[in-house]
Amino acid sequence: MRAVVQRCRRGSVTVAGEVVGAIDHGLVVLLGAGRGDTETDVAYVVDKLVNLRIFADDEGKMNRSVLDVAGGVLLISQFTLYGDTRKGRRPAFVDALEPGPAEALYERAVAATRAAGVTRVATGVFRADMQVELVNDGPVTILIDSRKQF
Repeated sequence: MRAVVQRCRRGSVTVAGEVVGAIDHGLVVLLGAGRGDTETDVAYVVDKLVNLRIFADDEGKMNRSVLDVAGGVLLISQFTLYGDTRKGRRPAFVDALEPGPAEALYERAVAATRAAGVTRVATGVFRADMQVELVNDGPVTILIDSRKQF
């Protein structure tokens, strides 16, 4: 499972002209499931993202997590995180998990993020054409891969 985690001042997802998920201060997370991913991958990624110390403490150092600052998390499914661009110019998505199992793992990640104590969890709509807006704070962008490929 892969995640692009962005610290934000605010973020939102719009589908068909309607805002379906929004947060203020917190994390916007693009989340993709790959072939072979399991609950173990979900647990790893969620634990990392809710405990990443990327928010400033009283001295301005990145030393607090989204839990510490009572921030929100906006989770957005994105299979294109598994796009392979090593050959040609069109990405191949053969390593992305099929939609049915991918949606189940995405929903599990949403539930696990809530269970971890995040006070505000918002989502996009799985397989929808979404418009994502965010004000990246910093900017701070972190990549997480449950298989530790990067």
